[in-house]
Amino acid sequence: MDDDDAHGTVKLISKEGDTFEVPVEIAKLSTLVMTTLGEGDDDDADEDDIVEIPLPNVKATVLAKVIEYCTHYKDEPMTTITTPLKSNRVEEIVQEWYANFVKVEQIMLFELVTAANFMDIKPLLDLTCLAVSVYIKGKSAEEIRRIFNISNDFSPEEEAQVREENRWAEGAPKK
Repeated sequence: MDDDDAHGTVKLISKEGDTFEVPVEIAKLSTLVMTTLGEGDDDDADEDDIVEIPLPNVKATVLAKVIEYCTHYKDEPMTTITTPLKSNRVEEIVQEWYANFVKVEQIMLFELVTAANFMDIKPLLDLTCLAVSVYIKGKSAEEIRRIFNISNDFSPEEEAQVREENRWAEGAPKK
C-alpha cells in the first residue's frame, strides 16, 4: 500500500444503495475491501477516482455500525480473543468500548455477524461471535432453537434417545 492509497477514500454502498465514504486505511480492515481495491491497480486509472464497493448483503444501519467499529479499531485495536475463554463476560475479555459495542438488539448482533463474515473483518467476526456465544451460554436446546429460528426435526422419542445418549455431556450420570 503506497502513501496515496492510505489517504484516499472509498465509497461503500449498502444493500439499500446508501453510500458511505470511508478513509481507505479504515475500510481496509475488511479483507473484501482490501482485495477489491487491490484488483483496481491499473496504471491508467485516474488517481483521484474514488472506488465504489457494493455490499449487497449489508444493510445501511449495519454498515454504519461496521464503519464505527473499524474507525475505533484503527485508534484502539481490540484485545485478541483467545480460547478457551477466560470469562463468560464480554467486558472481561475485551476493552469496555468493544463490550458496549455488542450490547445491541439480537437481530442487529446477528446482522453484524453476517456483515463481518461477508466483509471478512476477522476481529469484528470474533467479537460478534463471542457476544453470541455468551448470549446462548446456559440456554436449553429449545431456547437456542428459538433464538436461531431452527425447527426441531426430531420426534419426541428421537429427542429422548439423543438426550439419553448424550447425558454424559451434561455431566449427569448415565442410567
